[in-house]
Amino acid sequence: MNELDTDVPVRGGWMQMPRSRGAASGFLLILLGAWGALIPFIGAYFQFAYTPDQSWTWTAARGWLEVLPGAATVVGGLLVLTSRNRAVAMFGGSLAVLAGAWFVVGRAFAGLLNIGDPGAPVSSTDTVRVWLEVAYFSGLGALIVFLGALALGRVSVRSLRDVQYARGPAQVVVPEATMGAATQPTKASRHAHPKTEPDATHRRGLFRRHRETAPAGR
Repeated sequence: MNELDTDVPVRGGWMQMPRSRGAASGFLLILLGAWGALIPFIGAYFQFAYTPDQSWTWTAARGWLEVLPGAATVVGGLLVLTSRNRAVAMFGGSLAVLAGAWFVVGRAFAGLLNIGDPGAPVSSTDTVRVWLEVAYFSGLGALIVFLGALALGRVSVRSLRDVQYARGPAQVVVPEATMGAATQPTKASRHAHPKTEPDATHRRGLFRRHRETAPAGR
């Protein structure tokens, strides 16, 4: 019989898992999501931006292509990081995967969906343009997809540690009928251990015979 098929009661059901299962992936997803949502507004401070290269300038394209997937990644990372329920953590991982994919392909649908112009990299060198592409969209999205898929893989597998966590501390329950039977001596045990101490009548008879056989002078 498989250990998972036993009838031992579990704590919270088999969907429960240790919170540490998605801690690392969830934390990294939160950082990457925050980066993706904030970098279009603060990148101009470091001359590392797309047009319009002005700090804290809102555009529809930034909202749909960067803020939305960044916020979704943060929410997914929080669910993976804090949830002890396997289904909730898997939903968080799936949300992060979708957000990362949108970072990668979102600009291709910008014209089709009429969500605005994503802008052009503000740089005079090809090297900086490549880094802008990687840090803002394709590289960031690919890394989010990887971490989200990693989190999904970890929380979807039920390990021995999850089984032990779900069962909690082992408790031995003794039925009351068994306890009563254990405290009462059986007929066989009474016969196996007869009384060795003489009763009161037997002691009086021994004392009387001792007085009768004792010397008169004593």
